[in-house]
Amino acid sequence: MRYITFPTTLVLQAVSDGTRYGFDIADRTGLQTGTVYPALRRLETLGFVRSNWESEKVARRDGRPARRYYEITRTGADALAVAVKRFENLARLSPGRRHA
Repeated sequence: MRYITFPTTLVLQAVSDGTRYGFDIADRTGLQTGTVYPALRRLETLGFVRSNWESEKVARRDGRPARRYYEITRTGADALAVAVKRFENLARLSPGRRHA
C-alpha cells in the first residue's frame, strides 16, 4: 500500500464524498488548484480514482469548457481508509494533546 500525503488525502476524501471535478474539489478542500490537479493525476496513476470527460455538447450548451469528472475506485476507498486512520493516529500523538 502506498501512503498518500495529507493534501492528497483531502482531495481523495472530497472525491469520495461526491465532489467530482477540479474546481469544486479545490473549493471543498480549501487547496489551491496547483495542489489539487497534480494530486488528482497522482491518484489516477495509482488507480485510486478514475476520470472521464463530459461531452463537448453539454459543456458548450452550458457555455464553458468541458469538465473532467472524477470518481473514487475500490482501491481508492481502501487507500482513503488507511490514510484517514494514519492521520487520526498522528493527531493523537501530537504534543500538547492529552492521551486517554
